[in-house]
This record gives sequence, C-alpha cells and structure tokens, in this order.
Amino acid sequence: MHVQIVLFDGFDPLDVIAPYEVFHAGGAASGGQVSVELVSAEGPREVISGTGSLALRATAALDPARAGLVLVPGAAGRVGEPGEIPEHEVGAGTSTQDALIPVLLGRTLTTALPTLLRTAVEAPDVIVGAVCGGSLVLAMAGLLEGRHATTHHLGLDVLDATGVHAVRARVVDDGDVVTGAGVTSGLDLALHLLEREVGPRIAHAVEELFAHERRGIVWRDVGPAAAAL
Repeated sequence: MHVQIVLFDGFDPLDVIAPYEVFHAGGAASGGQVSVELVSAEGPREVISGTGSLALRATAALDPARAGLVLVPGAAGRVGEPGEIPEHEVGAGTSTQDALIPVLLGRTLTTALPTLLRTAVEAPDVIVGAVCGGSLVLAMAGLLEGRHATTHHLGLDVLDATGVHAVRARVVDDGDVVTGAGVTSGLDLALHLLEREVGPRIAHAVEELFAHERRGIVWRDVGPAAAAL
C-alpha cells in the first residue's frame, strides 16, 4: 500500500507526522508492503504549517489515481469566535500564522487540491482518508455528500450542512473513505488502516512500538442500529 499524505499551507503537523510514523513503521514491519511520502497539489515544495514556523517538504506532486491511500490532514491555527471569518481572507495569500482554522481550510478550495481529491475519490483503487479538519476540506469540496464521516467535534455541524452523515466517533470507516476525529485520532486512523489493509499482526507490532493503545470502536455502517440509551 502506497500512502500519499497531502501538505497544504497551514496544515496541522500532528495530523501529518503521526500517520506518517505509523505507515513508515508499518512498512518496516511488513517487509516493505507499505510506503509513504509527503505530497502537495503543487508538487515538490516546502510547505509552512499553521504551527509556528514549522515547515515540512513535499517531495512529489499528489498523484490522485495511484493505487493506495491519499490522506488529508486538518489545519492548525486559531479556532476563533462564531462568525469570525472575514470572507475576504479565505482566498488571501497572507501568512498562515495566527490565521483562523476555517480560513486555512477554505483556502485549500482555491487551489488545485479539490480537483485532485475528486479524482482520488472516484478512482477505484484509492482509499481517501482524512484527519480532523481534513474531513471538512473534502466536505466543502462536495466530495462527502451522502457518506458517513467524522471530524473534530467543533466541525460536525459543517459536515451536516454539506450533506454528510456526521458520526460522533473517533474513526469512521465508510469503505473507500475513512476519517478521523480530533488531532490525535490520526494515530488510530492509521493503525486501523494498517490493520485493515496489511494485517492485524503488523498493526499490533506498530502499536506496541509506539506504546499507544487505540481508543474506542471504529464506526462502520453495519449491524443493527442502537436504540436510544
């Protein structure tokens, strides 16, 4: 399984690094069955995160038709107050530092990323994953309508507003779309996909290596619906 983790201006570093380490270790544990790289819509470049001046380098352009996994992180920045989203800032090319998270996520819609992600969603051999606000990028691009997904709890209403079946769970597995909730859920999402695509023994070895125990149940649209509790 080849994993492409997407970088965009203002990305959240933990959304990227946690899954990257899981998949990298999964490759070592599986004898090379998993590979992972950092990509961007624009190609190789240094990409500034929304956390201080921390930057990571995308080494290739996102190839949305390449079999494997395309993973979209969320953004790091200020949450802001309700309504505090100046419309003129959404497409601005100003600094990512101290920007509002909704503004950073909205700026991705002015790039080539939504078109590339649509190709990935439609590709038969591609799984599209997202962590935290990455689900909102997919939803705002109109790519999750009618699908089950999760995101950070502060963004669940945005999923609902875009026609997504929002689920309050740490990881939601909707087949070829798999999403994680808050920032640290990237670890659990990556371990779940490692288990699902490569095998539980590989995933367990990586889980032990990182001394991390996954939390909660991965939500899937199977089995009877629960009665009100």
